[in-house]
Amino acid sequence: QVQLVESGGGSVQAGGSLRLSCVVSGYRNSRYCMAWFRQGPGKEREGVAAIDEYENTRHADSIKGRFTISISKDNAEKTLYLQMNYLQPEDTAMYYCAAVDRPWGEACSAVSAPGYYAAWGQGTQVTVSS
Repeated sequence: QVQLVESGGGSVQAGGSLRLSCVVSGYRNSRYCMAWFRQGPGKEREGVAAIDEYENTRHADSIKGRFTISISKDNAEKTLYLQMNYLQPEDTAMYYCAAVDRPWGEACSAVSAPGYYAAWGQGTQVTVSS
């Protein structure tokens, strides 16, 4: 059974940094997209960044240059990271990690619809004050 567990959220002032982590266990497919999404108050869930098994990355324009997705892998688990720098109040949201099997020949997108992803974590809250 696939499980995704996020951590690392918190409250910071504008200009600060946070590093989110997502431990992914039970994921057996060697070809995948893993991603970070966020959902702010009163907003739809939106894609932030994505990474594939070759560690090719995609970042949404809204966070490009400030956020970086990465992944570490061992035999049993993968850990997905989102390094967030120069945080702004508009980055306040619940942040979720997600995973899906990557179809052959298809690239991961930073802005896929949430419905594209099959497995989700429970979310971690990020609050940025001005």
